[in-house]
Amino acid sequence: MQTYAKKRLEIIVEAPIQERLTALLDRLAVTGYTVLPALAGRGHSGEWSREGLVGGAGRMIVIVCLLDAERVDSVLEAVFSMVSRRTGIVSICDVQVVRPEHF
Repeated sequence: MQTYAKKRLEIIVEAPIQERLTALLDRLAVTGYTVLPALAGRGHSGEWSREGLVGGAGRMIVIVCLLDAERVDSVLEAVFSMVSRRTGIVSICDVQVVRPEHF
């Protein structure tokens, strides 16, 4: 089966900025993304879990989107300017897709 190279942008960030971040992706014409709950993890500050949290403070989410390589720098720059002063991680990796017209 034919596959096509794309870039996967993954953003793990505090839940309260989800709406602002997805609105930014919309303004940048990112054609699709998925938002997932982050349940628990370990980082440089130690272990964390959303168990027992009330409200959005302290909860983390994951936003995943696939992009053409040519768009990564402009999207990454805008995303990083929003999340750089917050708890979170931004990563990029190479992926292969079977329907390139969706991205």
